[in-house]
Amino acid sequence: MAKAKKTIFFCQNCGYESSKWMGQCPGCREWNSFVEEPVTSSKKTSSISGIRERVEPQKLTEVEIKENDRTLTGIGELDRVLGGGIVRGSMMLVGGDPGIGKSTLLLQVCRELSRQGKQILYVSGEESLAQIKMRATRMGDFGDSLLLLCETNLADIREVIEKRKPEIVIIDSIQTMYNEDVQSAPGSVSQVRESTGVLMQIAKGLGISIFIVGHVTKDGSVAGPRVLEHMVDTVLYFEGDRHASYRILRGVKNRFGSTNEIGVFEMRREGLVEVENPSEFMLSGKPDGASGSIVACSMEGTRPILIELQALVCHSNFGIPRRTATGTDFNRVNLLMAVIEKRVGMNLSACDAYVNIAGGIRMSEPAIDLGIVLAIVSSYKDLVISDKTIAFGEVGLSGEVRAVSMAEQRVLEAKKLGFEQVILPKVCMPSLRGIDGIRLIPVETVRDAVETIKRGNV
Repeated sequence: MAKAKKTIFFCQNCGYESSKWMGQCPGCREWNSFVEEPVTSSKKTSSISGIRERVEPQKLTEVEIKENDRTLTGIGELDRVLGGGIVRGSMMLVGGDPGIGKSTLLLQVCRELSRQGKQILYVSGEESLAQIKMRATRMGDFGDSLLLLCETNLADIREVIEKRKPEIVIIDSIQTMYNEDVQSAPGSVSQVRESTGVLMQIAKGLGISIFIVGHVTKDGSVAGPRVLEHMVDTVLYFEGDRHASYRILRGVKNRFGSTNEIGVFEMRREGLVEVENPSEFMLSGKPDGASGSIVACSMEGTRPILIELQALVCHSNFGIPRRTATGTDFNRVNLLMAVIEKRVGMNLSACDAYVNIAGGIRMSEPAIDLGIVLAIVSSYKDLVISDKTIAFGEVGLSGEVRAVSMAEQRVLEAKKLGFEQVILPKVCMPSLRGIDGIRLIPVETVRDAVETIKRGNV
């Protein structure tokens, strides 16, 4: 009698293993995330030439860091997010919605690095060589050091990498790769996890930097087990509406740099173009003389970005007022409206409120609290705030305006773009004594800020 094939259940979200199906995953508490896959019975062990050159431990004081361990991609926004370039032997995961520009960005990286003479291998499991050539023709000239490979068998890919020894490898995408030692279908939890493990051995053993493209699910997370993000060194996400012209590259995880940096790109026919001044780009099209609109400043890593906050407050015709927040936390907006009602005395409980960050960008820094409050008050009282005014500060439950980090950089960015006055927390004033050419309006509470715009001083 044939022996029954043993199977096991995996959570698609976090990789939790179970011998039986469960409705809710005990690890990540996700519902209906278990899938059944056969257990690998093969006892083969993969070995890569050159990986076991040194098995002895080494003292920390004896480890040397070379200055040329980072490679500049030639794309400033990407280098900023990566923390100064590509680290040798690192593994980077690039995720995003379909059509957002993941393959386009990586092909542009190939173009810049090939011009520097770097040996690059681009492995595609979704497109043919002709399709890649058509896309590359729109971008410009490429160097002769770029090699293309259309293959999904990981054993063949590993053989080519060992033979060619490229400096950079791009896998597009990890969901199309399959390992013959794993008996499940490509894109399954087991295949994605095992394929990433093999690629990680190649990256660390041979000192090759590897980019892998990951598909995302409907909720925006990378498809496959959550352990995939823990295995790689850097996780980059492409954000933005695919129908809009701009794209935001955000570092979610980075072992070699900050996770707060973002890169801003604009999608054009020839590919992604860097946006060197995101603040000016985000403020384009701001209406003149409209109530409910104010400019706020948020920090993304070391970069200050000015954004336009819009609010529309009107009396509700129903028993339960409607509240909507786009680009910021919905619960935070409700909290700030409660602070306005309690500390300023405005009756907002019977009003619909719609808050939006123009341009489709998403910000969660508490420094935009004061801007949200002033935009709501401006719309409710129909007060027009000057186009030359910006505001930043965190708002507490007692109505106080608390300090924020890097206030000097925010004020200097506003001054550079031609703003004339800044509403900011009073506790930040000692760090701004040497700045001239812009009017500083310190406030201690939300009531002080509201009185400032009521008097028409801004």
